[in-house]
Amino acid sequence: MPAQKLNVEILNAAIQGFETQKGRIDAQIAEIRQMLAVGRTGPGTATEPQKRKRKMSAAARKRIGDAQRKRWALSKSQSEPSLKSVTQETPKKKRKLSAAGRRAIIAATKKRWASIRAATETGSQSVATKTSRKKAT
Repeated sequence: MPAQKLNVEILNAAIQGFETQKGRIDAQIAEIRQMLAVGRTGPGTATEPQKRKRKMSAAARKRIGDAQRKRWALSKSQSEPSLKSVTQETPKKKRKLSAAGRRAIIAATKKRWASIRAATETGSQSVATKTSRKKAT
């Protein structure tokens, strides 16, 4: 039991010591706050009061909304003509393949496949490759 009593006495002494330290620290904080409040007037000015949230009247909200809608209408009206001019232009006509062009493609394909078949019959690895395409202008 003496060990337990010793622990209780030590804990009580620790609490007493910390309370005295707390008292000194509180006194120092009060001093510093007093130094800060010297230039201010009135009690309790060491801490700033909380700011209240501003409330806007319904009429003010309506005026702001109307002004914003007017700005949007103006910006949309300025951008519409350019949009209409783009959509009203006639789209490019679809390109059509002429009969002569089609015949040329068919002939080139037949020639290519004929060379591939000839190469496989002879066992050669050399296979004819496509010629480069003509760029469209």
